[in-house]
Amino acid sequence: MTVIVRALRPDVPADVEGFVRVRQLALPYMLDTPESVAHSLTHTHPDAHWRALVAEQDGDVIGTAQTGLAHDSPEPGQGYVNVYVRPDRTGRGAGSLLVRTAEEHLAAHGATKLFSWVLDEPGNRAFAEAHGYRPSRSAHFLRLDLAHGTLPPRQDPPPGVTLRTAADYADDPRPMFELDAETTSDEPGDVGVEFTDYEAWLAETWRHPLLDLGLTSVAVADGRPVAFSAAYTDGGSRYATAMTGTSRAFRGRGLAKLAKNDSLHRARAAGYTEAFTGNDAGNGPMLAINKWFGYEICATEVRHVRELG
Repeated sequence: MTVIVRALRPDVPADVEGFVRVRQLALPYMLDTPESVAHSLTHTHPDAHWRALVAEQDGDVIGTAQTGLAHDSPEPGQGYVNVYVRPDRTGRGAGSLLVRTAEEHLAAHGATKLFSWVLDEPGNRAFAEAHGYRPSRSAHFLRLDLAHGTLPPRQDPPPGVTLRTAADYADDPRPMFELDAETTSDEPGDVGVEFTDYEAWLAETWRHPLLDLGLTSVAVADGRPVAFSAAYTDGGSRYATAMTGTSRAFRGRGLAKLAKNDSLHRARAAGYTEAFTGNDAGNGPMLAINKWFGYEICATEVRHVRELG
């Protein structure tokens, strides 16, 4: 009955499948597959010191942690630890062991400030605060019923704008990298991000197994991508928006909404029945867009912070 914490073994199917199962039970609003977990283990930048941990009891994976350094942030020493335990296996010490092991790993690699997403439920928040984490900003998970909901009608692009897909940039993704880097750097959040390593972006983002290039819609103007909505799919019935953004010079023209609407319509036509997305609670414009599509908030997370040392 003893709980042990150890590194995930990517070459052991039961480990990877157990990791995904815990995530699906504890956080059903995000897409995870064995392939996406294995991809993160093998393709995350070495400077992130990314590590996947599992808590095991009687041969079963009952808890997980994803932990690493925000190596692409301009502020050094920031780390993250996100812990999830199967809802039917809480209270056995798995969460505390995962937190302690992750913190030791991050401290050994120079982390001084740790961030953790915690579901906004009394037990989870109490657990985080008991381990020295204080609440910060919040974010929402949103769900859209693609099978039975009513999407806004498709819209024609404005003059000078065309709609394409990310698959059109398969031979040269650099324009998509430049757009992703610009929009991601402007996202609200506790940890700033600067994409400067094109090869790392190719490995981690462009070749991510959940990224569906054919369903990722791109608005093009002046010969370059200026807005996009990145689509993740799990190979089954679920679709998620991984990122939606517009180049600074083209904001305020409804291009992000145009791209996302196009992607959602094509996802529904392809047979996907559920759509998920997430927004910072302070991102009013994007929350308004998602409400227009018919998304409803299905859960909230609170970012918690702990200073080490």
